[in-house]
Amino acid sequence: MKQITAIVKPFKLEEVREALAECGVTGLTVTEVKGFGRQKGHTELYRGAEYVVDFLPKVKIEVVVKTDDLERCVDAIVKAAQTGKIGDGKIFITAVERVVRIRTGELDESAI
Repeated sequence: MKQITAIVKPFKLEEVREALAECGVTGLTVTEVKGFGRQKGHTELYRGAEYVVDFLPKVKIEVVVKTDDLERCVDAIVKAAQTGKIGDGKIFITAVERVVRIRTGELDESAI
């Protein structure tokens, strides 16, 4: 099993959720986050004063999938989240050793 952590632009969340649902993903976790990468933030104008916004709003999507489904899910996220502009985000993939569904006690792939 693998955990996919995707950091994407907030307005792409619904498209990514739909793409993952088409891949058979039944659950995911979404967190509103702030950060920056190569774009290093940007400047904005507020009441005539210019200021720097260092941390940009992003959405972190976390989902655990079977190893066989990994590439299909990653491709779906890339296709749904990509705008072709700087700041589209990143995807991190990590190994998951064990999953336990608290309600039933199911383990590993049956608990996903």
